[in-house]
Amino acid sequence: MATQEAAIGSSGEAIATETFETIVIGGGQAGLAVGYYLKKQGRPFLILDANERIGGSWRTRTWSSLRLFTPARYDGLPGWSFPAPGWSYPTASDAADYLEAYAAKFDLPVRTGMAVTRLAKDGDRYTVECGERRFEADRVVVATGFYGKPSVPEFASELDPRIVQMHSSEYRDPSQLSPGGVLLVGAGNSGADIGMEVSATHRTWLSGRDKGQIPFRIEHPLRRLVVPLLWFVASHVLTVKTPIGRKVRPHVLEGGAPLIRVKSQDLLAAGVERVAKTTGVHNGLPMLEDGRVMDVANVIWCTGFRQDFSWIEVPVFGEESEPMQKRGVASEPGLYFVGLDFLYSFTSENVGGVGRDARHIAKHIASRG
Repeated sequence: MATQEAAIGSSGEAIATETFETIVIGGGQAGLAVGYYLKKQGRPFLILDANERIGGSWRTRTWSSLRLFTPARYDGLPGWSFPAPGWSYPTASDAADYLEAYAAKFDLPVRTGMAVTRLAKDGDRYTVECGERRFEADRVVVATGFYGKPSVPEFASELDPRIVQMHSSEYRDPSQLSPGGVLLVGAGNSGADIGMEVSATHRTWLSGRDKGQIPFRIEHPLRRLVVPLLWFVASHVLTVKTPIGRKVRPHVLEGGAPLIRVKSQDLLAAGVERVAKTTGVHNGLPMLEDGRVMDVANVIWCTGFRQDFSWIEVPVFGEESEPMQKRGVASEPGLYFVGLDFLYSFTSENVGGVGRDARHIAKHIASRG
C-alpha cells in the first residue's frame, strides 16, 4: 500500500510524495512481466509508464507493416499466451493490444503519462521524480527496454533541408516520403524491412555493412521444426553463463542481429541497391565511405537506438555507460534492470523471452524481504 507525505516542489509549493515498496519504471513487456511476478508475491508496487497508453512504444515507434520475427507461440508474457494462432506472426499493433489487455487481465497498477525525469538515492531509499510528481521506494526496477533515444549521426543536420529525413521510429508508411530516391542508412532488419516496402514506389538504396542473414525462411512450413531449436539456442545456449554466449554478446550489442525475414535476394529482386556505409555530407547530399554522393530526396535513418540513462543519478555505470549489474541486479542495492538487449540471453529483450529475467528479479526482491 502506498503512503503519502509532503515535499516541496520546484515552484516552492508542497507536493505529495507517494511511497511504495517497489517502483517499476516502464510499462512495456519488461515492466509488465516484473509486475506479474510481484503481484503473485502479493507485494505492493507501482508501474510508471511514459506513454499515454500501455503498449505505446509499439504503436508510436514502429512502422505500420511491422510484424514480429517470432511466432505468436513465443510472444507471450508470464501467465498468458499470446492470443493468436501459434505459428502466425503478430503485427506491432497486435503486440500493443496484447500488452494493454495483459495489464488489465492481471489488474497491474500502471500509471500512464508518467515520464520519469530523475532517479536518485537518499540513504537507503530511492526517489523517483516525474516532473512535479514525486515517489519514494525501497527498490526500483528500471524496465525502460530497448527503445532509448533514436541514434542519428551528427552530420544529419548538414543535409539539404529539401531532403525529407526521419528516423525509422518516425516512419509509418511511404506516404511520408517525397517523390524521388530513398537512402536507407543502416542495413539491419529495420533497413531491410522498410526497404522492401518503399522500393515499390521509390528507387531505393540500402547503405551499410552486410550483417548476413539466417539460413531459412521464417514463414516456411519447416519453421515448426527449426524455430523451436533456434529459440532453445537463443534462450539457453547464448547466455552470459556460457563461453559462446559471452563471445557472441559484444557482437550482438555492437552490430545487431543478422537479417531475419528479408533476404539479400529479396532486396535484389525488389530493386534495392546495396551501397557502402554513409559517412558524411557533401554539398548537402549524403556521402558514402567510398566517396559516392547520393542524390536522393529522402533519407531514413535505420541506425537504431542508444540507451539514455542520464536521468539516473545513482553510481551504477561503468566506463562505457553500461549499468554495472549481474543478471539485472545492479551494483547498488535495491536497483534492478530488466528488458535490456542480451541482459542474460539473446532473447532477453523479446516479448517472449523477458519473463525469465523478470522472474529472477522478482525472486531477488522477495529474498530481500
